Amino acid sequence: MINKVVSGAEEAIHDISDGVTIMLGGFGLCGIPENCINALVAKKTKNLTCISNNAGVDDFGIGLMLKQRQVKKMISSYVGENAEFERQLLSGELEVDLIPQGTLATRCLAAGYGMPAIFTPAGVGTEVAEGKEIRNFDGKDYLMEYAFDADFALVKAWKGDTAGNLIFRSTSRNFNPVMAMAGKTTIAEVEELVEAGELDPDHIHTPGIYVHRIFQGKDYEKRIEQRTVRKK
Repeated sequence: MINKVVSGAEEAIHDISDGVTIMLGGFGLCGIPENCINALVAKKTKNLTCISNNAGVDDFGIGLMLKQRQVKKMISSYVGENAEFERQLLSGELEVDLIPQGTLATRCLAAGYGMPAIFTPAGVGTEVAEGKEIRNFDGKDYLMEYAFDADFALVKAWKGDTAGNLIFRSTSRNFNPVMAMAGKTTIAEVEELVEAGELDPDHIHTPGIYVHRIFQGKDYEKRIEQRTVRKK
């Protein structure tokens, strides 16, 4: 069996170099590969193209990379709640490609399935379709979107085993599974790492065939975007 276990985030991202394209799992602040992002911040890798549903917040997740000007281009669906992102976008310092959320997910899935492109009705007749091929199927127009081509995918799971099999918990099962399938090299950080064979096969969300490196993370913040409590 191939040994996929690495000592930690620093070893896991050691060959992520300047100018590559990376996918980052997560939705809002849930399921963020915090350890890998922190390692990239410490490494100061730059000119990155980042594919992520959103751009984090100013002092957490991808927001930390934006603060250090490590990101050249963001390919995202939702980019609110990040003042530094807004500043860089409006000043022309950051390239941004905004994509409908379903299209973003399906382009990840297409990459994982080995499909070169997809056809979707989302975006037809809007600025999203500018410069893109449109085909008509059964009287309805569809926009052609290419599958993503990412050098690395960074994902965060609840449990994983030494063979790379992953289980995601609750909302963290968002973009993580489809991105895990799509990266040329997939790096998984997990809250709990167990030996191969200890996970129930019926509970596995991402088979280990898609995962190239895995490590047990530490010091997870697990932030909540908007904490709502009942009045006393």
